[in-house]
Parts: sequence; structure tokens; C-alpha cells
Amino acid sequence: MKKMFSSWAPALIGFVMIGFTSNAQNAVASKSDNIPPSVDFSPKNGSSSASDIVVVTSTLRDNGTLTNAFKAAGMENSLKAKGPFTVFAPSNIAFGKLPAGFVEQLMKPENSDKLAKILSYHVIAGKMDINSVRQAIKAGHGKAEFTTLCGNKLIASIEDNKIKLTDDGDNSCFITISDLHASNGIIHVLDKVALPR
Repeated sequence: MKKMFSSWAPALIGFVMIGFTSNAQNAVASKSDNIPPSVDFSPKNGSSSASDIVVVTSTLRDNGTLTNAFKAAGMENSLKAKGPFTVFAPSNIAFGKLPAGFVEQLMKPENSDKLAKILSYHVIAGKMDINSVRQAIKAGHGKAEFTTLCGNKLIASIEDNKIKLTDDGDNSCFITISDLHASNGIIHVLDKVALPR
């Protein structure tokens, strides 16, 4: 498992997952145009106190499930790498929408490979802010196809002025909070967990 992730580390320039703050969630709900707010955790003015993907994840509210999942899958070191990464991060509520007992089973050591595939399905190469995602959708005439770290595809589109991601099983999730900047990438919060086949 760890060997698999260390081999991915050089290519790990993309998306993964992360939680959200309730303040940011409230800000989204109050915006009439459905464009999620932006929060910057990257170092300012040459500061050496960089907040990487893992640090940002651990400081956000409603992300305990994701933080624990990173640990269980052995992905923490990979997500501390230089990157950059783009992370689509399911919140605790998103994980809670999975079938009863599903997350608990995935957290078991014998299922770390399956968990890692699901988590890496939320990571793509490169740093894409919400405007870049929208531009890719426009360039694709309404759809943008992203190859994730695990090799499977996510399809991005726009519905009701919100970014929708569709997984291998034709299930959809939406970005609820966007552009959480870390020193080695960017995070967008999802309302559901995408599942690869």
C-alpha cells in the first residue's frame, strides 16, 4: 500500500478530498449566484508557515472522517508532497450519505487499498481553482473530463450555476465550497462521495 503511494507521489499533482467550515457553508447558502466563497490558507508575504493539504484538512470543521481516512489509507505523506494538488473533499455529511457501515468497513486495515482508491478518485494533477474548472467545462462544450489519481474519470458540468461532478456510476455530487488554498494545492468541498468502479 505505502509502496503504491510512493510510486504515485511524483505524479501526485492533482485532486484529493477535504472538509469544510460551517462559516464557509453559511456563506454559500447566503449567496444568490451559488458561487462558493474562497479561503486562502497558503503562506503570505514569504512566510515559512505553509499549510499543506493535510494541515488544512485537519484545521477545518466537519472533516474528521476525511482526516481519519487519509491516515487509514496511508496517504498523509503523499499529500504533504510539493504538488500541486486539486482536492475534491467530501465533508462528514457527505460520508454520512454512504450506506450504513460502509465507512467503518473501509477504515479497517485490510481494506486500505479500497479506501485509497476512493480517496485518490478525488485527486487530479494540477491546481485548478473554480474558475479554471468552469473554463474547462466551457471549452468542452458543457463537460470537462478529469483523469483522477487512481486513473478513473470524473466528469464536470454545470447545473443551476453549480459545478457538478459525475462519477463512474453516473452518481452526481456538487461543489459546495471552493478555492480553499493550501501551500501545495487547492481544495473544493463536495456534498457527496464520488465512487470509482
